[in-house]
Amino acid sequence: MAMTIHVDIVSAEAEIFSGLAEMVFAPAIAGEVGIAPRHAPLMTTLAPGEVRLQMPDGNEEAFYVSGGILEVQPHVVTILSDTAARAENLDEAAVLEAKRKAEEAIKNRDAEMDLARAQAQLAEAAAQLQAIQRLRKRRK
Repeated sequence: MAMTIHVDIVSAEAEIFSGLAEMVFAPAIAGEVGIAPRHAPLMTTLAPGEVRLQMPDGNEEAFYVSGGILEVQPHVVTILSDTAARAENLDEAAVLEAKRKAEEAIKNRDAEMDLARAQAQLAEAAAQLQAIQRLRKRRK
C-alpha cells in the first residue's frame, strides 16, 4: 500500500477538496514544489496556478488557486486561497474574456482599472488558462 498524505484545499467561499493523496504539486512563489508524505514542515506563499494531486488510485486531480498559503505538516497539507476551483470547473470563455479585459486595461491606461490590478488579473487569467490547457492535454 502506498503512503498517503491528507490534503485540504480551501477557498474563501468553501472547502474545495479534503482527502488523501500520494503526492502534491503546488505553484510556490519561488517555483513548483512537490510534497510527499512525511515531508518536512514548510510554509510558503503560492503564486496563481495549478495544484495537482496524485491520487492513491493512480489518477491525478487538478485545481486552480489564485495564490495563497501552503502549509505542510508531516501528515497534512493545507492550501488556503482566496479563490480555488477544480480545474474542470473553470469556464474557459469567461477566463478568456477576463484576460481580454485585463490586456485592454493595461493598454488603455486611462481606463477605470489601475495598472497593478489589471496586471494581477492578467496573471490570474493566464494561470487559469494554463490549468485548463493542461487538463485538456491529460484527457486526450
